[in-house]
Amino acid sequence: MSEDIGHNLQEELSLIAQAADEAGRIAMRYFRRDPDVWWKEGQSPVSEADLEVDRFLRRILTEARPAYGWLSEETVDDEERLGARRTFVVDPIDGTRAFLGGRDIWCVSIAVVEDGRAIAGVLDCPARGERFTAARGAGAWRNGQPIAVRQARPELVLAGPKAMMKDLPPDIHARVAPHPYVPSLAYRVAMVAEGRLDATFIKPSSHDWDLAAADVILGEAGGSIVDGARRRPRYAGPNPRLGALAAGSGLLLDVMAGALLA
Repeated sequence: MSEDIGHNLQEELSLIAQAADEAGRIAMRYFRRDPDVWWKEGQSPVSEADLEVDRFLRRILTEARPAYGWLSEETVDDEERLGARRTFVVDPIDGTRAFLGGRDIWCVSIAVVEDGRAIAGVLDCPARGERFTAARGAGAWRNGQPIAVRQARPELVLAGPKAMMKDLPPDIHARVAPHPYVPSLAYRVAMVAEGRLDATFIKPSSHDWDLAAADVILGEAGGSIVDGARRRPRYAGPNPRLGALAAGSGLLLDVMAGALLA
């Protein structure tokens, strides 16, 4: 990586980290204060906090990088973004149900994506006082301290749907200690990146905005997100919906990827 590219990535990370910091403060003004809530397609909640954070981030980021595309859970998609070299992929509040329930496991998720890969990402978790950051080739960090995936050990702490765990080989399944449900998918992947979890399954129908920022954080921490064919997801393409995935590292990730095909 050239110095020019490295400097560019640090500029990108600085931009989205500052934006996430302010976005987190906006969200906290609504946290545990009974914000207005609507239902998208009758299934998924969206609050006035989600929408205000989304408006703020779109304004501040696209003003700073007007040539970049924009893909967000709370913005109607515009295919014009497909012509952009780089795209902001954003979830204003990942873990809205937890946010609305007064639980602190939610975060502002922002990634910069180029050629289908996240090259910089931030997860700002203001209710927990945590921030995860990463830029390609520069490592992954939690609150300014480097993080890395967990080293292999006999007991495996796994998260994700039990229906997916049951497809693990019996010798692996016997070593699994299931982790309680983590309502923010991005935060769950960050837990893998910092070694609190060995790995997690990701059920089908997650979206780019759930995973793009967490993906680069996990990648810089020594792990990866893959599908059953060991392929990494590509982000900011025409369809933001993703299939079944596994996030982890080493041989365990290979085994989990195989289980996705069971």
